[in-house]
Formats: sequence, structure tokens, C-alpha cells
Amino acid sequence: MSAQVLAATAAAMVAKGKGVLAIDESTGTIKKRFDSIGLDNTEENRRAYRDLLVTNPGDQNYISGMILFDETIKQATSAGVPFSKVLISKGIMPGIKVDAGSKELARHPGEQVSEGLDGLRERLVKYRELGAKFAKWRAVITIGPNLPSSGCIEANVHALARYAGLCQEAGIVPMVEPEVLMDADNTIDRCHEVTEVTLRTLFNELVRQRVTLEHTILKTNMVVSGKLCATQAGTAEVAEKTVSCLKRAVPAAIPGIVFLSGGQSGLEATRNLNAMNAGYDLPWPLSFSYGRALQADALRAWGGKAENLARARQVLLHRERCNGLAAMGEYTDTIERELA
Repeated sequence: MSAQVLAATAAAMVAKGKGVLAIDESTGTIKKRFDSIGLDNTEENRRAYRDLLVTNPGDQNYISGMILFDETIKQATSAGVPFSKVLISKGIMPGIKVDAGSKELARHPGEQVSEGLDGLRERLVKYRELGAKFAKWRAVITIGPNLPSSGCIEANVHALARYAGLCQEAGIVPMVEPEVLMDADNTIDRCHEVTEVTLRTLFNELVRQRVTLEHTILKTNMVVSGKLCATQAGTAEVAEKTVSCLKRAVPAAIPGIVFLSGGQSGLEATRNLNAMNAGYDLPWPLSFSYGRALQADALRAWGGKAENLARARQVLLHRERCNGLAAMGEYTDTIERELA
């Protein structure tokens, strides 16, 4: 695969006013989503729900790509059309989650490392044949007493860098996702510190592993207060601290950065993204790669019932449009209220 193709794919992922919809939940994670609406976690229900997300008319105006799970990239619509083919026909790029999940890191209590490198070269070839244009690997970094350790950060970024190299070898754009979790009682300044160290270490390792930064997309957390912190930072501070951290740690060579929502509500994630794009001069596009923040309202509206499909799609498209505007700094509360 030529460098020009990889560069074009990376640029298209963060095209103006567009972002990525993450629908790559594992079978266990989607069960939690379905439990919230009282829906059985069967393969057909998972297929029907992903059908809703993949075939939504008009989403190509705001969505550049969708990250799929292994099961999902092999599934098809109720009419028998493969999901990846539907996406490509709309100008949306199929992506694929390739890590095998986070496991306990030996001799590092409370910390995890993502697995899945074994056999990845061969899997990437198969995913490319199924239509995948980009891939994603998530690493989890935990904040706590004396955490994270340098050993944990280094183990995770080494795996991310090896994954990224294999992706580029296969002609697939790697999305590297180091997620600093927001579950603890840490301040926003502590999140800034840990995120900066993690990103600096990541890019050093990417260079060591000869990964082409110009063909790599960064997916990362916003700099926020921990969920249990007594003082929660507002939108303006989240935007300021996140932009500060990224400018200190992320090379300008990266073609774009997309954020994970990390437990933020759909509204919070949209407002925070908008504040960054509206208020700062940035060396790279800042966009979104949200899962729950885009899906949650639509999932509730659907409720697993065919008669609710049209309303669920309307709700989903509204959330996608709001984030497309936020990626340009053009989102407003008035636009938010337009969906009655």
C-alpha cells in the first residue's frame, strides 16, 4: 500500500466537520449496554443494533469512519449486504479494533497491559480483505496512589508502537489509543501530568519502532478531573488543560487527533470538543471518536424495538451532527435544542 494512500486515509478520518463513530464494543461490553434497556445479548440483537448504526441515512455528512468489532465486520444488514460494503458505499471508512483487551500486568498491582500482538500480522491482512481501512488498539493507564508506574506506561506504549508498525506494513492506518482513565479522585492537574508523560513516552516509542507519524491517528482522553474528585473542572478549564497538554506532547506531524469520551455524557463531550476548536489555534485537527457519547441516547430511544427505529436514527444523527459542528467550533446550545 502506497504512502499516498495511507496519508489520504488518515486525512479523510479527520476531514473538516467529521469524526469517527466507535461501535467496537466487545460482546461483554455490549451486554452491559443491552442490560440497560432490558435486551438479551444475542448475536441477532447485536447485529440488529449495529445495523441501526451502520445504515443511518445522512451520517456520512458527519462520520468519516466507524470502528467495528471482529464479529461486526463479518456481519451484514437484514438485506444481506455486508456492513463494510454499506459503509464504503456511503463514503465511510470501515475500521477494526484489533487488541484483545486489557489484562493484569505481571508484578504491577492495579495496572493493566493490552494483549493481541500474537498473529496480528495475519489478522490485519484478513481485515484489509474485509474492507478495513484503519485499525484501533486501546491501552489503559490507571491513576492511583503511586500509579501509573513507568513500567506500565512503557509496556503499553511498546505494544501500541509494534501494533502501529504492523498496521502500516499491511496498508492500514493505525489509530493509537492510550486512555488515561478518569475513574479516580485525582485533580485535573494530575490528569494533565499523567497524560503528558504517557503521550511523550508513546511518541518516543513510535519513532523508535519506525512508525510513520504522518500516517498515524492519535485517539486520546481529554484532560479532566477524576470522577471522584470533589472539584470538577468546567468546560473552559478542560479545553485549556487538554490543548496545553497536547501542544506539549504531540508532534505537529500527526495528521489529526480524535478524542474518546471516557465516561463523559454526550453533551459534555460535545461541549468540550467545541470549546477546544472554537477557542484555540491548533496545529492539527481535533475531532471525535466517541462510542457511548454518540450511542447512548439512540440506544435508549431504540430499546430493541423495531417500531422505534426511525426515532433512534433521528436521535443518533442529531448527536453526530452536533459533534461534526463541534469539530469545527461551530456548535451552539441552540443547535442542541433543535431535536424536539
